Amino acid sequence: MKNGLVSLKALGLAAALALTVAGPAMAGKKDDTLHVVWRVSVPNLDPQHNNLREGVVIGQLIWDTLVYKNPDTGAFEPLLADSWNWIDNTTVEFKLKHGVKFHNGDDFSADDVVYTLNYVANPASKIAVPGNGSWIDKAEKIDDFTVRVKLKKPFPAAMEYFAVPLLIYPAKYHAKVGPEGMGKAPVGTGPYKAVTVDGVKRYLLERNEAGVPGSPKGRAKIGKVEIRTVTDSAAEVVELLSGRADWIWKFNSDQFDKLNALPRIAASRDESMRIDFLLLDAIAPGDNPLAKQQVRQAINYAIDREKFVKYLVQGNARVIDAPCYPGQFGCDVSAAVHYGYDPAKAKALLAEAGYPNGFTTQMVGFRSAQWTAAIQNDLAAVGIKAQVSMVEGAVLVEKTKKGEAPIAHWDWGSLSVNDVSAVLPNFFGDEGYDRSQDKEVKALLDKAGTSVDQAERKTLYAQAIKLITERAYSVPLHSFTINYAYNRELDFKAYPDELPRFYQYGWK
Repeated sequence: MKNGLVSLKALGLAAALALTVAGPAMAGKKDDTLHVVWRVSVPNLDPQHNNLREGVVIGQLIWDTLVYKNPDTGAFEPLLADSWNWIDNTTVEFKLKHGVKFHNGDDFSADDVVYTLNYVANPASKIAVPGNGSWIDKAEKIDDFTVRVKLKKPFPAAMEYFAVPLLIYPAKYHAKVGPEGMGKAPVGTGPYKAVTVDGVKRYLLERNEAGVPGSPKGRAKIGKVEIRTVTDSAAEVVELLSGRADWIWKFNSDQFDKLNALPRIAASRDESMRIDFLLLDAIAPGDNPLAKQQVRQAINYAIDREKFVKYLVQGNARVIDAPCYPGQFGCDVSAAVHYGYDPAKAKALLAEAGYPNGFTTQMVGFRSAQWTAAIQNDLAAVGIKAQVSMVEGAVLVEKTKKGEAPIAHWDWGSLSVNDVSAVLPNFFGDEGYDRSQDKEVKALLDKAGTSVDQAERKTLYAQAIKLITERAYSVPLHSFTINYAYNRELDFKAYPDELPRFYQYGWK
């Protein structure tokens, strides 16, 4: 096996093993446990101290938000809040549900909402994605089941955030144990409660029989969900084939048809809001070739993105020119500078920048060694020798923040928020991973993020996208096709927001 790939021979042997050893049915249906396997470990399950997609998925199982965004209609529906009312452009009042209990028995009330929202709004909390709460001024308790939230400025995307990343803590418990304690022993109101958290290797969740009255999530259909972390794509495929797993995702596309041909396994691929891109460090001190715009533009021209998507990503993924998902509000792809594959132009730009023979740099990736290696090869062809290191997602985050990843191979799902305010400020607006520190871009993003005029927002975001791509602070690569493979007995449905709703799925 090489680069996490499963060879045809190994796949055939594993398939034979699955058919002869797994018995008449795969494991999950027998014990009413959905066995999930993936490759990404989540260092902290506390939802505000995690920015990994796998952590977001677990968060939606254990915790609840004030409102729920229906993935089929896009409508906002009551969850922990019974109703809400915008008093003015910067004030919203929530009426909360009665009779809700946290998994530890604590009663849910306004105190929990006020604590949570003020926690995420406080810079001292050092949450993983500051943009989740930086727009909140304060939350106030009106009575035990009424909360008023004041915004610093108008924020048109507020309901998207109330519906996805702003999961509500139990105030007393979180204040006592903090993020570390919450990560080790999570407590929420969601459809599943945590029974076992074995470091980053295994999480066992069981159905919350109490639930939230009238929750649009409904009662979890499967009794337990076991999530295990494995080391690479080959291992997760073998787990599925052997019957020890019922569900995997984001495996290499060259395994898709082989898996889908097996009698007990179904495979599907669906486009998601996630985008793949290179983040270029334009501000690292010292001898930094990437500080020069010509070098960053050269990197854009050096990568054959069409070939990358056709042969590696596959499915219905698309090459993207803008640093956002094309379907998001404010992602004006026509405003982006288009960089076609042109290695000759890349070499000319490198020479113009003073690097006629190229240079050596570092590239850090985490999702797919195969994909990062393909980019490495394209860069080498124009003289850029990128020394690659593959790390965990949490390590990539820290290296980016510290300026230790000159070329960082990122992907980002916008926390399932369908607005570019969930991606552009994080990487180009000084809100976490910005390695450009471009004041002109930041000013445009700040103004767009607070305008209540949707047409003006679109114009401002378009101007920002033009500058970001013209100055080549990143290399937009492609949208994601998410590969799923699962037990055919599982009633599974994928959504573009890349949130597998395990509480909705049942056995056929």
